[in-house]
Amino acid sequence: MADTPIRVLLVDDHQVVRRGLRTFLEVQEDIEVVGEAADGEEGIARAEELRPDVILMDVKMPGTDGIEALRRLRDLANPARVLVVTSFTEQRTVVPALRAGAAGYVYKDIDPDALAGAIRSVHAGHVLLQPEVAEALLAQEDQPSSSPRAGALTDREREVLCLIADGRANREIARALVLSEKTVKTHVSNILMKLDLSDRTQAALWAVRHGIADA
Repeated sequence: MADTPIRVLLVDDHQVVRRGLRTFLEVQEDIEVVGEAADGEEGIARAEELRPDVILMDVKMPGTDGIEALRRLRDLANPARVLVVTSFTEQRTVVPALRAGAAGYVYKDIDPDALAGAIRSVHAGHVLLQPEVAEALLAQEDQPSSSPRAGALTDREREVLCLIADGRANREIARALVLSEKTVKTHVSNILMKLDLSDRTQAALWAVRHGIADA
């Protein structure tokens, strides 16, 4: 268990939801709830103020919704990993959230222990994609299963990309390929540049869509 707890910010317009999440998370020894926000605008301000490690973000909120908040946090280069926790399962909600930079997408009926595990997972650098969520995004793509951009990747970059799609963090990739973490970070940056992608989530989905990794 890490010496420093994972700092979590709760962003949801329903107070009862925030209270329930806080009550559960506060009994986790390695997780600390550092703040709450009732909408996306407040969530952005609190994220900039508190610099949490992980943000639990609802999608549908009055005013600035979760998707717009995600985009703005990305533009601000806020380092927090955002885990969307919502009751909306439609493609028109899932897809924009993931494309806006969410590190994961889970539903509000998730088992509490599974939610704690999801927080730990995204904090560790994993991409948390439930099968139906991945399908929702892949279903929006109408590109052929091969892409000229794939040819720009070296064999090593393809290996790294496969492990990204498998949800591996840089440290795990480094261990699996017997590389330094610094070298892995360089490969990840090159992959995102060559494929014109903005983050690891998009890279994982791209790998599945183009047959480099299994769904």
